[in-house]
Amino acid sequence: MIRRPPPAIERMTPTSSALPAIAFIGGGNMARALIGGLLRGGAKPAAIHVSEPQAAGRERLAAEFGINVTADNTDAAAKAGVWVLATKPQVLRDVCEALAPLAQERRPLVLSIAAGITSAQLDRWLGGGIAVVRSMPNTPALLGAGVTGLCATAAVVPAQRALAERLLEPAGRTVWIAEEALMDAVTATSGSGPAYVFLLAEALQAAAEAEGLPAEAARTLVVETIAGAARMLKESGEDAATLRQRVTSPNGTTQAALEALAAGGFARLVGAAVHAARIRGAELSAAHD
Repeated sequence: MIRRPPPAIERMTPTSSALPAIAFIGGGNMARALIGGLLRGGAKPAAIHVSEPQAAGRERLAAEFGINVTADNTDAAAKAGVWVLATKPQVLRDVCEALAPLAQERRPLVLSIAAGITSAQLDRWLGGGIAVVRSMPNTPALLGAGVTGLCATAAVVPAQRALAERLLEPAGRTVWIAEEALMDAVTATSGSGPAYVFLLAEALQAAAEAEGLPAEAARTLVVETIAGAARMLKESGEDAATLRQRVTSPNGTTQAALEALAAGGFARLVGAAVHAARIRGAELSAAHD
């Protein structure tokens, strides 16, 4: 018996640049960022379908992108072989269970960008045997400067993995995680990570102002320092420890500052923060089960 490939794969060969029809279930900020990136990359507006419950949201999507919009999840999903689940996590179970009969009929590739919902939960709510890719993008994805952790169920074939990566290209880099149990650590590291950087910026600016710098000058110095350091870390090819050591002259100002951070337990606090976020992520997943 020859097993037919799922619809999403039938419409895409390895040599084809055309994307299959895609349904976004939910038209919020992250969905809009992905849609805009896909269109800039050559996707056809007619191939993109979005279900959005808010009338104002539908009008905005249609006006900005010229894509197909509807208030009905099933209407959008029925037209596509790839479903991007972009609703709030607390409503996703109801959304999936309502789509389950169609999922069993069409066998789509399902890409979820909802935080805290496992692929096993999604597969079960959709009736079982569905190719599910769970993803965890972060907020810089809205600027195309994010990073997304991905994991796939056993039902996902290589061509579908490649398609998932292509769909998320507008958001930034992607990283595949082999074990879904580690997705909570992804959430704690990169999903919540921008908030850690913003907190550092907030504290650094406050400290600069406390030392007498004007607020505007302090903000510019902090923002550009963080942006420049991040660029060095990304483009130099060297690890953070090496770059840190190069900035730190023996008995200089940076060493004095780093010693103060170490004395306050900086590394321990960062570890505790990431751990707390990971535990909370697991609790949220369990709450939706």
